[in-house]
Amino acid sequence: MTETSSPNPASTPRDKRVSTRIAAIAESATLKVDAKAKALKAEGRPVIGFGAGEPDFPTPSYIVDAAVDACRDPKNHRYTPAGGLPELKQAIVEKTKRDSGYEVTPAQVLVTNGGKQAIYEAFAAMLDPGDEVIVPAPYWTTYPEAIALAGGVPVEVLADETQDYKVTVEQLEAARTERTKVLLFVSPSNPTGAVYTADEIRAIGQWVEDNNLWVLTDEIYEHLVYDDVETGSLPVLCPFLADNCVVVNGVAKTYAMTGWRVGWIIGPTDLIKAAGNLQSHATSNVANVSQRAAIAAVSGDLAAVDEMKVAFDRRRKKIVEMLNQVEGIYCPTPLGAFYAYPSVKGLLGKTYDGKVIDSSADLAEYILEKAEVAVVPGEAFGSPGYLRLSYALGDDDLVEGITRIQKLFS
Repeated sequence: MTETSSPNPASTPRDKRVSTRIAAIAESATLKVDAKAKALKAEGRPVIGFGAGEPDFPTPSYIVDAAVDACRDPKNHRYTPAGGLPELKQAIVEKTKRDSGYEVTPAQVLVTNGGKQAIYEAFAAMLDPGDEVIVPAPYWTTYPEAIALAGGVPVEVLADETQDYKVTVEQLEAARTERTKVLLFVSPSNPTGAVYTADEIRAIGQWVEDNNLWVLTDEIYEHLVYDDVETGSLPVLCPFLADNCVVVNGVAKTYAMTGWRVGWIIGPTDLIKAAGNLQSHATSNVANVSQRAAIAAVSGDLAAVDEMKVAFDRRRKKIVEMLNQVEGIYCPTPLGAFYAYPSVKGLLGKTYDGKVIDSSADLAEYILEKAEVAVVPGEAFGSPGYLRLSYALGDDDLVEGITRIQKLFS
């Protein structure tokens, strides 16, 4: 009589609890640092957070008023078109022409739940498994994760502080292979604050055209450029790319609306339709109240934006000055966004309080533990040896936080 063996528990469907695809995604490092800082604050510790890329200003009152009015209108209590309210799409068209000189149609616009959904859906619509995307580093943490989740392969190209954190055409060409399909282009940059000049953008755009590639350009920080840098929107400076260019943008940074979750994709109509089909099954429409608030934001003037920019510019100069007073830290002056990205290589390999600090990740932990200041290590952005500090926080907190770091390493 043959004995029937029991199935191996390791081979059952229950054994692998999380899919390989999702298990490979790392938690957002910036949100993790921000959450940890807030948790420590809740415990009563005087933590100062430089982690999250979030303006410390309230959303302008006229935008909030538009949302309040929208809440009371029953038409906003129902489903609306998955790709965005027609009124918002038209407002985005008009805002895009006003702010960057790029002329598009409503059919080229897809309204998304923030910039992250825009980035993922754009890559999902463009990429087949194995397609490569060139990703200049240092990069924002979400980019490579979104590319991988969409089936693509991120190919990192590192530009350090000696080249102002900006990649060259020669570097891009060295990274290009027969599987390259898309270049990711970001200016102003998160995490470095680097801004490409108009001539640099034209040169990169011509390289994209010469190699028959696509380009995704993230313009979320378009209004935060300092020192009169001559720059511009890639599809405006390189109009020949329009049919193979995807623009990602949103209201979060410009209008202090990070929690409202409204972004958008602008691109050729066939790709926008495909991304819209995906969104129709993933999330359907963005919350109508947020969309109504976004209409008020993008249709209004830029007075509130200009006011925030004055404060960011002041803080930018102060944080660079104070960081460069710390022996072992070198902080280039960022020309855009609201981030400083200092090299801390001069602090590594040394012993502090009996512990050897070998990496910027170790250093960030040490700063949080000893100085109660939260920063994000360069490992999160594909470039160990650096820290990212957002200066989108109050002036007093900024000075206090950097003073603590100065004292820690004095």
